[in-house]
Amino acid sequence: MIPALMPNYKRADLAFEQGEGVWLTATNGRRYLDFGAGIAVSSLGHAHPKLVKAISDQAAKVMHVSNLYRVPQAEKLAQLLVQNTFADSVLFCNSGAEANEAMVKMIRRAQFENSHPERTHILCFNGAFHGRTLGMISATGNPAYQKGFGPVVAGFDHAPFNNTNTLREAITPETAGIVVEPVQGESGIKPATQEFMSALRTACDEYGLYLGFDEVQTGVGRTGRLFAHELYDVKPDVISVAKGIGGGFPLGAVLATEEVAKHLTPGSHGTTYGGNPLACSAGLAVLEEVLSPGFLEHVRTVGSAFGTMLEDVVKRSGGVFDSVRGVGLMRGLHCVPPVADVMAAILDQDLLAVGAGDNVLRLVPPLIVTEAECREACERLIRAAAALNAQTTKTQENAS
Repeated sequence: MIPALMPNYKRADLAFEQGEGVWLTATNGRRYLDFGAGIAVSSLGHAHPKLVKAISDQAAKVMHVSNLYRVPQAEKLAQLLVQNTFADSVLFCNSGAEANEAMVKMIRRAQFENSHPERTHILCFNGAFHGRTLGMISATGNPAYQKGFGPVVAGFDHAPFNNTNTLREAITPETAGIVVEPVQGESGIKPATQEFMSALRTACDEYGLYLGFDEVQTGVGRTGRLFAHELYDVKPDVISVAKGIGGGFPLGAVLATEEVAKHLTPGSHGTTYGGNPLACSAGLAVLEEVLSPGFLEHVRTVGSAFGTMLEDVVKRSGGVFDSVRGVGLMRGLHCVPPVADVMAAILDQDLLAVGAGDNVLRLVPPLIVTEAECREACERLIRAAAALNAQTTKTQENAS
């Protein structure tokens, strides 16, 4: 018999009933150090008092009214984002994939309204991950995500990531814009180079294209800046945001310049739940905390220290890990044994992390994590590596 929950997830046999900060307590009573943060979502950790209060207070008033009416909470959150970013206007939605879909629609619509209806293609890059809708698996371009779902959605072209030599030859008269992750997360924590990011902006300016950044995973402080494109000093025309912006409550957003945003006129796009009072109250609590004095500096300081700690983990891992990737609190360890085996080993050490492509262990703790908690995570990684090496030795002895 098929389970009541559809079997599209390979879930660990583990359930949690309580969280506090960077810790989760499972129904089996064990306490886990959470360096997965719900796949880089729980930006303020678990049960953060300001976030809990914002959600509970708003839920007791009004949760949803639809976008048929003004939503003061959305207006306030949008204004805060505009004041602190390149953007002139904000659209709210519910998820990263939905934000990416809206970003693509905005780029195409802006080209159409600027007398370029032929410009409908979006240039994406190999190794990307933009979501699971039919449109976004086409943008992602990974056959593993496309298998069994029929023809891909037309209008997405792909080029090598971090390769400036092939960039211009991938642009055609049908190209409307470029969409890129400043740090590719799903494919193994791969940051874009400064040269590549600068070349994208230059090419867009040269060809009259719009530059879109998928900041679903890198945004809202994850890299030590409010948004990762700030690390490169490259201004986008539009970005997608989700994951950490709601701190665990479903919320997505698209931030855009007036040149792009002004073409999304009434009737051109919509969402029933997007930007409702409850979601935006959560987003306000998160953003106000991330923008509070010292918060992003804390992420930069702890993130840098964590990177150094992970270099030491590599040296002490007995060959289980061979390199560290990433920036801020978006880190990856490249594994020598299968990452699935490493995941099982760290789970035995009561440490949670996330697998990624290219055999990488993704470490994306809540942004409130301390250096002491990072050291504890690293000690657990070392113990997990030792257990894996001991298991390998025992297997080899039995085989001989």
